[in-house]
Amino acid sequence: MIEMSEKDGAVTFRVRVQPRASKSEIAGEHGGALKLRLTAPPVDNKANEECRRFLARMMNVSPSAVEIISGLASKDKLIRVRGVRLEHVREALSKK
Repeated sequence: MIEMSEKDGAVTFRVRVQPRASKSEIAGEHGGALKLRLTAPPVDNKANEECRRFLARMMNVSPSAVEIISGLASKDKLIRVRGVRLEHVREALSKK
């Protein structure tokens, strides 16, 4: 199960990314984190930006509401989505 927490109008959870995939998609769970496959390469911040855009589309929020708060240079990242409730995030992730 993906570990999530809600505090001060934002939801925080971990993701594990796999860059250079054939398509951007949710690939399940990895050690309590959401596993994402992303088409972007891990250079020049492209995979991080694709991660933010992909999660924003899934949760129907603007990309600026999705923040990578740790793990910018790692496959394991801590994500904060502002302006959503925990139930909304779980529902959005379960639909994909």
